[in-house]
Amino acid sequence: LLSDFLTHEIGITSCHVGCEHGVCGAWTVLIDGKVNRGCLTFAVQADGCSVETAESLASDEGELSDLQKAFKKHHGLQCGYCTPGILMSVTDFLGRNPKPSEEEIKDMLSGHICRCTGYVGMVRAVKDVVQQRNQGGS
Repeated sequence: LLSDFLTHEIGITSCHVGCEHGVCGAWTVLIDGKVNRGCLTFAVQADGCSVETAESLASDEGELSDLQKAFKKHHGLQCGYCTPGILMSVTDFLGRNPKPSEEEIKDMLSGHICRCTGYVGMVRAVKDVVQQRNQGGS
């Protein structure tokens, strides 16, 4: 599986195997810019593709992205187990829908299971990023 390859061969530490059925969303990655569940994808299927994990969101110097900063600011994470996958889904989502409604944000987040946060902080964080990006902020 791609999740096993990235973890054990490449050393990616951000994503975590959750349900092992693709339902929880914890192992969400972007393959060639599109959301995929790394726990349901064979590594060979990603051969020659661009694979992005939460590690790719921060700058090369380690500065957090606007999305990561917003999740921190609005307490959109607690234990952090599900957060990397959610960040990748939000990255894809905002790339396709730069001005989502609150209902659209909630609907997108429904593809992830988080037992800690209640999602309220996540929704606030996404709304904050949407507002910043649409005002020209970073």
